[in-house]
Amino acid sequence: MLELIADKSGATTPARPRVHPWQDPARWWPRLTEATALLPAPVAVVDLDALRFNAMDMVVRAGGLPIRIATKSVRVREIVDAALRLPGYRGLLAFTLPEALWLAEDHDDIVLAYPTADRASLERLLSDEQAAARITLMVDDESQLDLIDAVAPPSRRPRLRIAIDADASWRAPGLGHIGVFRSPLHTPEEVARFARRAAERDGFRLVGLQMYEAQIAGQGDDTGSGDALIRAVQARSRAELLDRRAQIVAAVRALVPLDFVTGGGTGSLEFTGSDSSLTEITAGSGLLAGHLFDGYRAFDPAPASAIGFDVVRRPAPDIATILGGGWIASGPAVASRQPLPVWPQGLRTMPREAAGEVQTPLRGDAARSLRIGDRVWLRHAKSGEPAERILHYHLVDGDRVVGELPTYRGEGKAFL
Repeated sequence: MLELIADKSGATTPARPRVHPWQDPARWWPRLTEATALLPAPVAVVDLDALRFNAMDMVVRAGGLPIRIATKSVRVREIVDAALRLPGYRGLLAFTLPEALWLAEDHDDIVLAYPTADRASLERLLSDEQAAARITLMVDDESQLDLIDAVAPPSRRPRLRIAIDADASWRAPGLGHIGVFRSPLHTPEEVARFARRAAERDGFRLVGLQMYEAQIAGQGDDTGSGDALIRAVQARSRAELLDRRAQIVAAVRALVPLDFVTGGGTGSLEFTGSDSSLTEITAGSGLLAGHLFDGYRAFDPAPASAIGFDVVRRPAPDIATILGGGWIASGPAVASRQPLPVWPQGLRTMPREAAGEVQTPLRGDAARSLRIGDRVWLRHAKSGEPAERILHYHLVDGDRVVGELPTYRGEGKAFL
């Protein structure tokens, strides 16, 4: 069983040495090469010390609010379960209803992050009283409720738990929409009107509210490009959101008692933890820490996960080509979504090829000393998406592989 409490005292405050081991690349990455030397590439690893640090550090950053784990950003059940055993973590946020139904076999507090139109999975949910008691569906439109009633009317199914997804983006004067396009419910009045209609419908019980501030949680402010503007926009957005979210929560609580009000993300734990209108924070990416989270001033996560690929070609003296590597993260097709070569240092992808599904040429002075069969380490941009490509992570403790952690795919699951 994977355990993230590092000592027998059960202390959960992260140790903060002056220099973390991962801050010395010349020792950190070759150690992984040696530990996995006999394993075929691509070889995915999770470092136990780095994972422990990130798990504890997130709790500290959350400022006392419990963290609901966003499973999309992990997709490894052993890691999710280990984090849930730590004080400071409570409940899951699933990304599809089939996933939620699977997780509900072992967990009793699951919120579905997005609305669903999966009729087959709804039929399974509506015929399973235990799952219906454990899973909260997300809604932001009455048509979603109509669809559920069309699958099974209230008289022939359990009463379903639902939560409202309210828009946390900023409608900035002169700038327009800042954030992601999610819920159509933005103002306190819009949310309250929908909440009243949802609460009055037979067959549903309104129990929660979600507001995800992607423009703060998902946008680094220390990237080296336009940081001053990003920080100014985020400051204005934080002020606006604190006030509007408080009004929305108050309006909904005036209608029904709420089991939870969730918001935030890995990149906004400090801000979200200070919002008195919330009862919890949702986060997950910070556990494995894809390289997108390197560009934040507020925190410095450990590179807990990485993938090693082997050099198979040398098309030029300063180019080494690895087999595979092109696992592009979701979002805009820009450089920040590519895997990041981290060892040997000084390698970079080619502008016209980037990271390829079958091969990835890497250029740099470090390529001159690479030979066929040498290992190159890449970090993925996002944390959960590599799990759709691999069957398991190898768990590394110090300089040894001490176990395997099956991914969702390794357990025969692929949800989206």
